[in-house]
Amino acid sequence: MTEPRILDLDRDQLAALRGRALTRAVAAAEGRTMVAEVFAERAALSPYPDGRGVHNAELVAAFGADIVVLNLIERAWDGERLRLPGLGEFASFTELAQVIGRPIGVNLEPGDVPEIRRAKPEYAKRLVGMGAALLCVTANPGTGGSYEAMARVTEELRAGLGDDAAVWSGKMHHAGYPERVTTGRLTALVEAGADGVVMPLPGTLPGVTRELAAEAVAAVQGAGAVVMGAIGTSQEGAHADVVPQLALNAKEAGFDAHHFGDSYIPGMCDPEVMYAYSVAIRGRRHTWNRMALSGRHTRTPAPAPAAGSW
Repeated sequence: MTEPRILDLDRDQLAALRGRALTRAVAAAEGRTMVAEVFAERAALSPYPDGRGVHNAELVAAFGADIVVLNLIERAWDGERLRLPGLGEFASFTELAQVIGRPIGVNLEPGDVPEIRRAKPEYAKRLVGMGAALLCVTANPGTGGSYEAMARVTEELRAGLGDDAAVWSGKMHHAGYPERVTTGRLTALVEAGADGVVMPLPGTLPGVTRELAAEAVAAVQGAGAVVMGAIGTSQEGAHADVVPQLALNAKEAGFDAHHFGDSYIPGMCDPEVMYAYSVAIRGRRHTWNRMALSGRHTRTPAPAPAAGSW
C-alpha cells in the first residue's frame, strides 16, 4: 500500500496525523515538507489587551507550514491547560491541531530546563497522551546539549514511549556546545531510536557544507530515518532573496523536511522567507494549496455586531 504524502492531506487529515505515520508521510513527500517552530506563548499579531489577534502558530500555517512545533512550552502550560494568546485555552494538543489544521510537535531538551520541556519519558508520555504529534529533541542556545546527551535521552524516550511515537533528534546549531556535526554523530541518533534526525542546513552553520549534508542525509536515510534540515541561526529573518539558494541546496542534498526557527518577529520566522523557500522546493501549486487550507477554521465565530453599529 502506498503511503500518503503529507503535502496531499487536507486540514482534518493533517490534524489527526501523528507518530510514525507522520514520519512516513514526510518521507513519502520527497523533500517537500515545511516545519515551522514558534514560541508557545507568543502572538506577534495580537495587539489587543484582551488577547484577541493571531497566534504565531496560525500565522505560519497560513504561510504554508505542514507541521507546527512549539518551543518553550512551559511558558504556555499551567500544568493542566495550554494558554495561547490570540487562540485561547486548550486541554490538549489534539484540540489545538483541530483549530490550526496542522499536526503539533513539541521541543524537548536534554539539559537543565523546566520539567515539561525536559527530555524525560514521564514528561514525554504526558505530551504524547495530550496529542503531541511529534517530539523534537534538540537544544536551545546556552543549554549545553551535546550529541552524546541527545543520543542518551533519545534512547530513554524510545524505550519509554514504544515504537509508534515520532521522536526526531538533533541540533539546529551548536547550542553553546561547540562540537562539529558529523555523519557518525547523526547516525548514532538513529541507532538510539530516532525515526527522524535534525541537522543544520548547509549555509546556516560554519562547517556544514553541501558535501557533508549530502553524505549525512544519505547515511541517516539508509539507516531508516528521515532528515530535517534546520534554519536556526536567525537566517529565518534574512531577506527573502537569500533563501531560494538554501532551499535548492537542501533539496539537492536530499533533506526530507525543512525547518524554520523562531528568531525574527517575536517567536517565529519571517513568513515571507518561509513562503519564498516553499515556492523554491515545491512550487506555487502545493504552496498555495497548503496556505488556502489554513483558512477553514473550526472555532466558534465571534458574535455579529449589534444592529446600527459600525
